[in-house]
Amino acid sequence: MTGQTGLVRIYLPATLLDLAPPDAGSPRAVSPRRAHAVTPELREMFPEADDEGLEFAAHLAAADGSLELLGRTPSAPRLRLVLTADVPADAVRPVDDAEAAPSAVEVTGAVPWDAIACGHVDESAATADVVAALAGDGAAVESLDEHDLLWYDASELDALAP
Repeated sequence: MTGQTGLVRIYLPATLLDLAPPDAGSPRAVSPRRAHAVTPELREMFPEADDEGLEFAAHLAAADGSLELLGRTPSAPRLRLVLTADVPADAVRPVDDAEAAPSAVEVTGAVPWDAIACGHVDESAATADVVAALAGDGAAVESLDEHDLLWYDASELDALAP
C-alpha cells in the first residue's frame, strides 16, 4: 500500500474451490482479487479501535466478499471462506471506489500459497443461511454475522477442498 514497506496482512474473500490443488506443473496460488486489510480509511472510520479490532473488521468485510463470490460461483460449496495472507506491500494498492468498504484493497498479482497463514470457513450449520442470503433473504444475511468462521491452519486447508 502507498508508503508502506514490508509485509501487509490481507484477508482474501474466497470459495472452497480456491482450495483445489492446481493443475500439474502449475504453482499453487490464489488469483488476484479485491481483498481487505487495515487501511488508513478503516483506521479513520474506527479511531478508537485497536489493531485486533481493525483486523476483525477487515476480516468481516472479506467474509461479506466471500458471500458475493459465492453468488457468482454457483458450483462452489455454499460456505464462506476467508484466506489470511501476508504479502509484500507493493502487491496491494488502494481501491479507487467510493462505494467500496474502507478496508478494500486490490491485490495486484497472484498470492502464492506459501503466503497463506490460515483460513476461516463457515461451519456446515451456516449452509442454509448462506443459501438463503444468496437468494436475497436479509434476515439470513444478518444471521450470517452471528456465525463464527472456523479457523484452520494453512496446512489443514487441503482437507477442506471439494
